[in-house]
Amino acid sequence: MLTVGLVTALWWPRTEVTYRSTAPASLVYADRSPHYLGLVHEHTLSGRHTYELMIGRDPGLSYGHMVHVGPDLGPRGVKSTTWTASGVRVRFPTGHEVFVPARSFLYGR
Repeated sequence: MLTVGLVTALWWPRTEVTYRSTAPASLVYADRSPHYLGLVHEHTLSGRHTYELMIGRDPGLSYGHMVHVGPDLGPRGVKSTTWTASGVRVRFPTGHEVFVPARSFLYGR
């Protein structure tokens, strides 16, 4: 029983934000809210690892526009983000880039 409890505790689902970025204060979107981006790593009870970009108005990154990041990119993290009036561009160390248009994350989406 102790072993089962220990294994369960070690494999218990957990979520961590491995990268954060905030839109510059000088960039004001149509919804007049600050916006945040995070690379969220989720480790499930089954041992599966998933990575999602979460972009939105919640600084805790609990809701917003979500973009799945594949297992080949997620563990490597994010190299940089560039916020513009038209959206946010995320660059990965591998050279891959993802552009998310602002209309996808404005107004609490």
